[in-house]
Amino acid sequence: MCRTLATFPNSCLERAKEFKTRLGIFLHKSELSSDTGGVNKFEWASKHSKERSFSEDVLGWRESFDLLLSSKNGVAAFHAFLKTEFSEENLEFWLACEEFKKIRSATKLATRAHRIFDEYICSEAPKEVNIDHETRELTRINLQAPTASCFAVAQGKTRTLMEKDSYPRFLKSPAYRDLAAQTSAASSTSVSSSSPAEPSHT
Repeated sequence: MCRTLATFPNSCLERAKEFKTRLGIFLHKSELSSDTGGVNKFEWASKHSKERSFSEDVLGWRESFDLLLSSKNGVAAFHAFLKTEFSEENLEFWLACEEFKKIRSATKLATRAHRIFDEYICSEAPKEVNIDHETRELTRINLQAPTASCFAVAQGKTRTLMEKDSYPRFLKSPAYRDLAAQTSAASSTSVSSSSPAEPSHT
């Protein structure tokens, strides 16, 4: 639902336009960048996805939430959408957990664990995610002896929340529907123009 204008001055229409602008900027940068050049902090996702054409990538986002999260463009676009809903902290927390699980040093693991907890989990954290009290307390206890899985429950619940709540709205957003339609049309045109012409019969 749209938050009240008393709390946020932008109207729902303005936020929709903002998302469309952000989406265009993210995807434009992604298309122009090289594989070695970082477009944004979500570049890591490309390592988890198979080589796909841009159109396959965009259209694949609606097939499953996993495909969206495995695409660097998809993550960037979804993040842009979440910012218009003031809920980008959910995705940022999920991404932070993914990076956290790669840490091998016990010292670095403990330091990063407390940093993530202070930023996303503790009460009144600057980017507090929406999790229940039991999960918050379980995570707090896990920090007494941090392991790579100490945020597993909180990360899982945040992911489920995004998949059931924000993800369907993202797919229904005018910006994504327009992008998918344009991409599909461009793909069809490309296929038609690349098809060999049928021999003429005299």
